[in-house]
Amino acid sequence: MALYITDECINCDVCEPVCPNNAIYMGEEIYEIDPDFCTECVGHFDEAQCVTVCPVDCIPVDPNHVETKEQLQEKYIAIQQL
Repeated sequence: MALYITDECINCDVCEPVCPNNAIYMGEEIYEIDPDFCTECVGHFDEAQCVTVCPVDCIPVDPNHVETKEQLQEKYIAIQQL
């Protein structure tokens, strides 16, 4: 599953630089996560780094982008080949 950032985001700027896939970017009002590039850090880390550093706990799993760990691993491999 990809992650997403809720409107509780305070734009603290800590999530974007820790994303190894560059999936996090500044949207119109808050940071957003591109589900095509979010692997929940599968392939890089044991835990999603943005979730780890977020001070307001506003990065849950996106129910609109359900993926297994195997699918996230496949996405990670595909991203590395870009």
